[in-house]
This record gives sequence, structure tokens and C-alpha cells, in this order.
Amino acid sequence: AFNAPAHGFSEGKTAHAVQYSEMIRMINELYGPVNGYIGHSFGGLSVCLALEQMEHQPDTRLVLIAPATETTTAIDSAFTLIGLQSKAIKAEMEKTIRRISGNDASWFSVTRTIPHIKASVLWVHDEDDDITPLRDALKVKQSSYPHVQFHITSGLGHHKVYRNPEVISHVVSFLSR
Repeated sequence: AFNAPAHGFSEGKTAHAVQYSEMIRMINELYGPVNGYIGHSFGGLSVCLALEQMEHQPDTRLVLIAPATETTTAIDSAFTLIGLQSKAIKAEMEKTIRRISGNDASWFSVTRTIPHIKASVLWVHDEDDDITPLRDALKVKQSSYPHVQFHITSGLGHHKVYRNPEVISHVVSFLSR
């Protein structure tokens, strides 16, 4: 286990998905191959971005817990939350993302990466998640990828879902197979 950039005991106050996914790839190079990954929220997106670019096998296990499925949804939600409706500011944000990463915000998408990931995936998401909405996850579920299984919970939201004993048991069972 490791702390992502600007998380836990790691240094820094900010991190972006490119840094986070590069760190995951570096850890895999130095200590791997890693056989199992667990990513929550932004970490889920970052692991998907990393796995998309790394060699890995179908027996690799990936647990996504309430992943930040669509960056465009996260941006829209943040703008709504703070009551910002400026198209100019949104355009500047998009330009900044493109300048830093070389890609549009829409490229940072679990939905886009899933077809390129060989790992067996357990996707845990709560119906009441107000940070990473289930509606984005359901688009992936409707695609019926054979390597992705869903575990939908109710009443746990975004932060209680990974602390729930039933979810923990399900995740441990999946990783132990």
C-alpha cells in the first residue's frame, strides 16, 4: 500500500491524475509486478489510467470503489456546487488540463480506459454517492464487459462504502480468488 501524492503522509498539497498514474506505474516497475490494485474515487481513475499503459495479465485484480468515472462530470459538479456558471472559466480550466496533460478533460475517463484493461475488475458503487454519481458507472455496466463485475450498494454514499464490513468482505474475497 502507498499514499498517493498529496494524500496521507505523502508530500504536497495537490496532485493530478497524470502524476498519480505515473507514480502507480513507477511502483509497479520498482516493486512489481503488482497483482492487485484498489482505487477509491480519484485513485480509481488514476489506477485505470496506469493499467491502460502497463503490461498486466487477466489474472491481475482491480477493485474500483466509487471511482471518479468521468472527469467532465466532476468538473460540472464542482461548478454547480460553488454556483459558478462562467463558460470562460470552464474553458480556461479545460485549456489548463490540456496544457498540463496533453489531453482534454474527457480523456480522463474510466469509461474510456475499461476496454483497454485486461485485469479482472470488481466495481463497487453506492446508489447514494453524491461525489461520483452512479449514473456514470451504469453506462459502463450497460456495456457488459466480461472482465467487469459490479457490486451496487445503497445508503453508504461516497465515503462509507469502503468502510462497510460487507463491502470489505466482498473485496477481500475478490482479491483472494
